[in-house]
Amino acid sequence: MATLTFGLAQKNNTLYKWASVLALITIFYNILEGIVSVYFGLEDETIALFGFGLDSFVEVISGVGIWHMVRRLRQNGNENPDIFEIQALRITGTAFYLLAAGLIVTSAVNLYQGHKPETTLWGVIISVVSIFTMWALIYYKIRIGRQLNSHAILADAACTKVCIQLSLILLLASAGYELTGIGGIDSIGAAGIAWLSLREGREAFHKAAGKACGCQTACN
Repeated sequence: MATLTFGLAQKNNTLYKWASVLALITIFYNILEGIVSVYFGLEDETIALFGFGLDSFVEVISGVGIWHMVRRLRQNGNENPDIFEIQALRITGTAFYLLAAGLIVTSAVNLYQGHKPETTLWGVIISVVSIFTMWALIYYKIRIGRQLNSHAILADAACTKVCIQLSLILLLASAGYELTGIGGIDSIGAAGIAWLSLREGREAFHKAAGKACGCQTACN
């Protein structure tokens, strides 16, 4: 019995190590994605790609909270968030709300002025890379979460699916502009990113208040 218990503990310890690695990969990927997206968003004057990049930076804050959560779970197995995670969620929620407001105003102004990006090719490339990357991260997060029977890790995997939705909106907006040359498509894409950012902000505040993450149902 002691050998079995020790073996299980060793397996769980390894799984938590991998969960921590996935959290770190998510953080550093979002930093890189944010830098590239903001740069080309400004360079090509595409508000959808620029907003996508800012969203990636906000996801970094959320990712730090997730990484801390995995370390805490590994130490004591308590599924309830601690003070650090709650503060990270509140900061994340506020940042998402500010981002959503800024994108809505900017996209409305761009629509009114008839603004057109120089190109949205980089939006197509970045969104495709993001879709495949996030899909892989979600797949392995779900595998680890199920093996550890961790609702917190599974909830994180479910909420990560919003990143794929954001990437799909960017892909549709970027490809749509490249194919048609209609500048309003880029602005509409930015408004779609704003809507998802608003939803992510609400989810963050709900989780900070101890409510179940709506992603567990909405994102499945």
